[in-house]
Order: sequence, then C-alpha cells, then structure tokens
Amino acid sequence: MKPLSTFRRLVILALQAGLIFVLAGAGWLLYKRLPEGAAQTDSAQRTSLQIFIKQTPDSVGQSLDVAVSLYPVDIIAVRHEFFTETRPGKRFEDFLKERMKGRSPVNARLDKQGSGSVMLPPGSWWLHATLSGDEQLEWRLPVTVTGTKQVIELTPQNAYTRSKTF
Repeated sequence: MKPLSTFRRLVILALQAGLIFVLAGAGWLLYKRLPEGAAQTDSAQRTSLQIFIKQTPDSVGQSLDVAVSLYPVDIIAVRHEFFTETRPGKRFEDFLKERMKGRSPVNARLDKQGSGSVMLPPGSWWLHATLSGDEQLEWRLPVTVTGTKQVIELTPQNAYTRSKTF
C-alpha cells in the first residue's frame, strides 16, 4: 500500500471540515425556518399576561364574565383577505391556520371581577374580547408580548366599538 502524500491528506481534511460546516449550516437554516411556537416550548420563555377590565363608576358592582381570545395574527384582516378573493376548495379554517404559521390562538376567561391571566410566548398578538351589558364593548387590540410579566387594561377608551343594547 502506498502512503498518502501530505498535499492529498490536507485536501481530504479540508473536504471533511467543509462537509461538517455545510451540514451544520443546513441544520441551522432548518432550525430558523421552524414556526415560532415550535422553537419556544420552554415555559421560561413565556410571558404572564394579566388582563383586567377597568370598571366605570356606573358599572361597578356589575358581574363580569368575559371570554378573551388572543390570536398571533389579526383575525379580522385575515377574514377580510379570505372573503375578498375567491379561493376555490379552501376552507377559512385552513387559510387561517396557514396565516398563523404553526402558532395557535389562546383563549382565556376573565372572572366575575373582570381579571384573568394567561401565559403566552413573546411576539405580536391580537386581543379580542366582548363585554355585554347595557352597553356592549368590543376590544380588538394589538399586543406586543415581551418580558416575564405584562398587564393589559381594557377600558371604554381603548375599546374598538361601543354600542348601546336595548
């Protein structure tokens, strides 16, 4: 058997190092393309989002029980986009799932005093809530979730719509 020349050994070593570099780079590119929710499964990377409704003087004492939904996309804009263009054979649920890129909505309920808490991964979210009563208030708020704890106050001033019920 003939021993390998020094030049040939260096070329083989360089090719081996290049192969390892290319494989590591491909793995990194795949990791970066994962949906945000898949890369953030650790609960230490989640934010405790506290939500409460500030009661006005005329609504104090009124029992509150409000459903709150948080979406990773603006659901109203997605719905508008879906219904303005024809999409034969595609359901809205599939279109919405495609737009949310692997993330899922989070639902919560505010208690009788109008407060609640939910854990969310950091990022941009849209809060949707409706308070029924003599005056119906609807909130559609963009929320940027960061840090370990965050508080959102729902007031008549930051409501999307206010309508009188009869």
